[in-house]
Amino acid sequence: MAKIIYLDYAATTPVDPEVLRAMLPYLKEDYGNPSSVHYFGQRARIGVEASREKLARFLHCLPEEIIFCGSATEANNLAITGLLKPYISKAKKRHIVTTQIEHHAVLEPYKELEDQGVVVTYLPVNRDGLVNVFELEKAITADTVLVSIMYANNEIGTIQPIAKIGKILESKSREFKTKIFFHTDAVQAVNYLDCNVVNLGVDLLTLSAHKIYGPKGVGVLYVKKGTPLVPIIYGGGQEKNLRSGTENVAGIVGLGAAIENVIKQKGKVKKTLKLRDRLIKEIIKKIPEVLLNGSLSERLPNNINFSFKGAEGEAIVIALDQEGIAVSTGSACSSKSLEPSNVLMSLGLSEQEAHTSLRISLGRYTTESEINKFLKVLTKTITRLRKISGYRIVA
Repeated sequence: MAKIIYLDYAATTPVDPEVLRAMLPYLKEDYGNPSSVHYFGQRARIGVEASREKLARFLHCLPEEIIFCGSATEANNLAITGLLKPYISKAKKRHIVTTQIEHHAVLEPYKELEDQGVVVTYLPVNRDGLVNVFELEKAITADTVLVSIMYANNEIGTIQPIAKIGKILESKSREFKTKIFFHTDAVQAVNYLDCNVVNLGVDLLTLSAHKIYGPKGVGVLYVKKGTPLVPIIYGGGQEKNLRSGTENVAGIVGLGAAIENVIKQKGKVKKTLKLRDRLIKEIIKKIPEVLLNGSLSERLPNNINFSFKGAEGEAIVIALDQEGIAVSTGSACSSKSLEPSNVLMSLGLSEQEAHTSLRISLGRYTTESEINKFLKVLTKTITRLRKISGYRIVA
């Protein structure tokens, strides 16, 4: 069988060999429960705390501000629900500002909170997927508790001006003489963007191990000191009583190794950016009637999202899979849904255009030769599918 070309790095990444090597001792020798006081438990605890230190250095925060979770989805739920719970129970001010294009791990908790009386403002975005910061500022009221804006979108790669928003919230907090908390889902951003929480001005930040060449089953929530978070999972009181449950020691150690590799790889982002720009240019040149979704300038270096008129997105994915190429139509967390992408619909696309979308996401191991083959196969695939559907190119 020919080598598979993997172009779905936004969905998940392969575990880096260095990360796997770092994890293995904690699966074989240092397998203790980090809450145990004996030798094995303390060896496991050392591994967990070493990774906490690495995350803290990367985010420029205190180690005690790092909370390990079972996934970024869990971390997002803890950030949102854990912050709002006290406001709901005491019938205090309860207003949230977010965007229409957040990940489902953020949107779904908001739906639950709305059922409990929380008011949520969903800001629209422009054709590039960017939020209007002036509209955001106007949406904030004296009752606003939380603003949650995704750092970089998982489907279209659009990068939001998080640091600028952080300064706006600082100003509005002074104006209303009350703290407005700021959360960002930075899952897609970690490989490529500045995640210094001081620079960003955030109180809560989420990241995931498996998006940065680490293992699945590990997420992180940065919680700025003084942020009044309460647990949503109860039990043994691990992670400062915010996330009960025995820590995934090997996974956490793997995350620590992965974050060190992210720092080492920052200088190689230009290679990915060059491949992305070439791919966008060649697709527009070789395939007529395509639509680039998202911003061209404020975009992750590894993200490409096109709508191919006359070719169903799912059909493209299946056809490319048969040729040994892995891509997706959008968010891996909701890829089984038949509904059009809420992100693409928010950009102003029609349902038909949204259903013809394809997300191509590059990664650390993507090569020039893979891109060459992908372009050839994609061009043939779109031509064939358009013939089957009876779609005619407008001259």
